[in-house]
Amino acid sequence: MGKWNVQHVSDLLEAWGLWGHFLGALLAFVQPVVPFMPFVVVAGVNVLVFGLWLGFVVNYVMAVLGAITEFWLARNYGRAWVEKKIANHVYIQKFNKQIEYHGFIYITISRIIPVIPSFGINLGAAVMRVKTMDFVLGTIVGKLPMILLESFIGHDLLHFQHNKIRLLIMLGIFVFLLFVGHICKKKWLGSDERT
Repeated sequence: MGKWNVQHVSDLLEAWGLWGHFLGALLAFVQPVVPFMPFVVVAGVNVLVFGLWLGFVVNYVMAVLGAITEFWLARNYGRAWVEKKIANHVYIQKFNKQIEYHGFIYITISRIIPVIPSFGINLGAAVMRVKTMDFVLGTIVGKLPMILLESFIGHDLLHFQHNKIRLLIMLGIFVFLLFVGHICKKKWLGSDERT
């Protein structure tokens, strides 16, 4: 989805008034549960609809609630389905062994550093013995910097002429986190293969 489409969606939501704002918030809630598009696109739509800072708050609150909802549903109603779904994902299985004993730390770090997609963290944590409070607190703490970053990137991509330097800085941070996430993934998941 390119700039025109993001602009078009945000204009459409604006035209719908309160219902459009509700749908924008709903997009941020649903995306962690059903990752139908990159979150940075949803973030871009919402910062256009709500403004940068209110858009960030909407993105953050709704993404956290979406992640917690997916975790809760998977743990209480879909455990067998989730276990079957992730059975073929070796990296999620290995990551689960790590987060079982240090839930808060691993959930927080994996939210900040892209090691595994958000839905994988939500589903994986749901079928392990990660304490609910560890998951909730780790999600609240860990999602804050990443969603702030994605909201800025989504905003600045659409206002490139006015925010070139900040966009380059934010993209640099994002690339750096991806690189660190790749190293962490090899360390966390690779170490399990040697034990």
